[in-house]
Amino acid sequence: MFDNLSEKLDKAFHVLKGHGQITEVNIAETLKEVRRALLDADVNFKTAKEFTNSVKSKALGQDVLTSLKPGQLMVKLVKDELTELMGGEAAGVDLSGNPSVILMAGLQGSGKTTFSGKLANFLKNKKTKNPLLVACDVYRPAAIDQLHVVGEQIGVSVYSDRENSDPVAIAKAGVDYAKANGHNVVIVDTAGRLAVDELMMKEISNIHNAINPNETLFVVDSMTGQDAVNTAKSFNDVLDFDGVILTKLDGDTRGGAALSIKSVVNKPIKFIGTGEKMDAVDVFYPSRMADRILGMGDVVSLVERAQEQYDEEEARKLHKKIAKDQFGFDDFLSQIQQIKKMGSMKDLLGMIPGAGKALKGMDIDDDAFKGIEAIIHSMTPEERSTPSVLNGSRKKRIAKGSGTSVQEVNQLLKQFTQMSKMMKMMQGGGGRKMMQMMQGLK
Repeated sequence: MFDNLSEKLDKAFHVLKGHGQITEVNIAETLKEVRRALLDADVNFKTAKEFTNSVKSKALGQDVLTSLKPGQLMVKLVKDELTELMGGEAAGVDLSGNPSVILMAGLQGSGKTTFSGKLANFLKNKKTKNPLLVACDVYRPAAIDQLHVVGEQIGVSVYSDRENSDPVAIAKAGVDYAKANGHNVVIVDTAGRLAVDELMMKEISNIHNAINPNETLFVVDSMTGQDAVNTAKSFNDVLDFDGVILTKLDGDTRGGAALSIKSVVNKPIKFIGTGEKMDAVDVFYPSRMADRILGMGDVVSLVERAQEQYDEEEARKLHKKIAKDQFGFDDFLSQIQQIKKMGSMKDLLGMIPGAGKALKGMDIDDDAFKGIEAIIHSMTPEERSTPSVLNGSRKKRIAKGSGTSVQEVNQLLKQFTQMSKMMKMMQGGGGRKMMQMMQGLK
C-alpha cells in the first residue's frame, strides 16, 4: 500500500539528514522532492503545490532551522499536513435512522456490489446491526445474483425484484420490507455505468429523492488514481454525496486518490477496502494512514485487529495449558488461525513501525504459514499433544507426508520449543524481568 510514495518521501528526508546544518535552501530542496513524490503518486499539481507551500510556511514559522532535531520536526510537519490533506479526523457513518438508509453509488467495476456486502458485514459484526441489502441494478442480472451470493456468504438478507425494471420502485419497496422485517440498516446497491452519463445521474438522483438516505456513499477504485478523483467530483456536483469509499487500496502503490479526494471534492473518505475477503474493510483514519505512508507503522490498528480475534475463554484455557507444560501443536495451530483472521501478512507487517523498510524487496506471501500447517497436519494426535515423542523415524514420516524436509520439521520443532519456553517465562515473573531489562537498555 503506497509503497512508491513511502520510498520517495523517505529519500526526500534523506536530503535533509545528509546536511550538517539545516538551511532554507535544503528545506526547499527537501520539499521539492516531496512535491515530486506526490506528483509521482498521481496527486494533482495544485494539491501538491499547496501541500508543500503549507509545510514550508509552518516549518519556517516553527523555527525548524534552530531546533535540536530539525529533520524529525520536518517529518512531523509533513505527517500532520498529510493527515489534514486526507481529512484530519475519521468520519463516521450516520446510523441514526430507523431504519438507517445507505445509498451506494459509483461506476461499473469500482467494486460497489462487493463493498455493499463488506459494509453490511462490518455493520453486522462491529456495530451489531441487522442490515438488509437491496439490489437495484436492473440492467445486469449478474449483479443481482452477485449480491445474493454475497448476502448468503455473510448471513445477511437480500431484497430483490427481478420482475420489476424500475430501480426507484425497488429501492422504496426494499426500505418498506426492512421496516416490516426488523432490519435497522438498509444498503441500496445501485447500477453502475462504464462512464459518468446523464441517464445514470438522473436515475441515482431519482432513487436518492425517493428514499431520502441517511448516507450517500460514492465507491471508487483507488487504483485509477486521478481518474477516481475526477469521477468523484463529477458525481458530487450532481449528487452531493456524504462520503467516499476507496476500494482496492491494498493494491494501490501510488495513493493519489486517497491523498487528493478530500481536497478536490471536500468530502471525507469513510471506509477503505483492503483485500478480497468480506472482512477486509477498515474505517479510514487519516492520521494512521499518514503514519503508514511515512513508515511509522500503525500499531493502533494492529492492536484493534488483535483484540477483535481475542477470545477470553480460549485465552484462559491456553494460560492453564502453558502453566502445566501442556502447550501443544494443536494450540500452536489455533494461534496461527487467529493471526490469519487478522488480515494479509503484508498488511499486518505494514502496521509494524519500520517493518516496511526492513522487508523491502521481500515477497511477503499470505501462505507464509502453509508449510508449518502442513507439517502439523501430518502429525498424529499424540505427536501434536506431546511433541517430545518425535523421534527420527516419525520426523521422516511427517516430512514425507507434508512435502517438506526433515530439516524443516526440525526447524519448526526448535522454534516451537523456544516459543514454549518464552511463553512459560512470561507467565512467571519473567515478563516483569524482561521489561526491567529492556528499560535498563534505554
